[in-house]
Amino acid sequence: MKFGVIIFPGSNCDHDAYWTAEHVLKQEATFLWHESHDLQNCDVVIVPGGFSYGDYLRTGAIAKFSPVMESVKKFAAGGGLVIGICNGFQILCESGLLPGALMRNAGLKYVCKPVYVRVENSDTPFTNACQEGEVLCIPIGHMDGNYFCDESTLAELQRDNRIVFRYSTPAGEVTREASPNGSLDNIAGICCPGRNVLGMMPHPERASEPALGCVDGFKIFESLAGVMAAK
Repeated sequence: MKFGVIIFPGSNCDHDAYWTAEHVLKQEATFLWHESHDLQNCDVVIVPGGFSYGDYLRTGAIAKFSPVMESVKKFAAGGGLVIGICNGFQILCESGLLPGALMRNAGLKYVCKPVYVRVENSDTPFTNACQEGEVLCIPIGHMDGNYFCDESTLAELQRDNRIVFRYSTPAGEVTREASPNGSLDNIAGICCPGRNVLGMMPHPERASEPALGCVDGFKIFESLAGVMAAK
């Protein structure tokens, strides 16, 4: 299995994602420069979080025009696995690979802390190692994580079971207070109709080995490895 991690100007979490795939999951990984169209025959593409490329305009608004994203769109259209984390989630929305938008946090402040998310859909390549209703503790670090979409889109996401994660209490209760950013319907992650594209605000790579204090995020990477091993 081969992971490709995109590098945008100002990236920092790209190396975190690379480390998790290469050294924790023990799979091949490579970096993909944003100005290149070549995805280097990767099985999974990670659009990482933790960068400021074009954020002065709107997060992801400039990154979506990078040449690599043209290839990512084609890759996803062919069923390729794509995961966007934090800023990567924003780029997937800006690129039209996922619906909705990520707005400024409800408190208008940057939030960085561990949060709890409930797994709403375990029938995806990214969550098959989880149980539906399972609560994961995974860190966040964002200013624009407030997910929003129109009523018809929300109804579609709910009807088609495309909401993958919701912010919750440790006991799995989905309450307004559990959301760190004011996201509509406590949404922390969604997938595309084909379930091969996932966007999530929490950083699973920051919770993937004991040294980080939590390993719940590793289940996302473990799920992907399991899917590829089954092919």
